[in-house]
This record gives sequence, C-alpha cells and structure tokens, in this order.
Amino acid sequence: MDSKASRKTASNLKRIRLEKGLSQADVADKAGINSNYYSKIERSDLKPSIDVLGKIAKALKVKSSDIFPF
Repeated sequence: MDSKASRKTASNLKRIRLEKGLSQADVADKAGINSNYYSKIERSDLKPSIDVLGKIAKALKVKSSDIFPF
C-alpha cells in the first residue's frame, strides 16, 4: 500500500471505530492484537498485513471493502 492509501485506510479505521463507540483497546482486543500495535496502524505508522486488516474488519463488524480506500 502506498502512503496515501495507508493514510486513508487508517482514517477509515478510526472513523468506523468512533462511529461504533469503541476504543482502540476494544478493537485490538476483539481482533486479537496488541493495542499499541493497533494504535500505530490507526496513526498510519505501520502497514499491517491483509490478515491483520481482516481481523480488524471482523472486530469492527464491517466488510474489508469498508476499510480499504479503493
């Protein structure tokens, strides 16, 4: 993912999480990942694997296509 796509994905994750009234720790726990790791994903500091993004989508109860900017 290029940095523009990565930033948009991170923005989508944050928007969806806030719409659902969840904390970063809530999402990380449901996805089975470390909350610090999730925080870095949401800030676009890290580019997670497709597998991890799939777990996050499942935790947020959205389709993967809702997260990706393309």
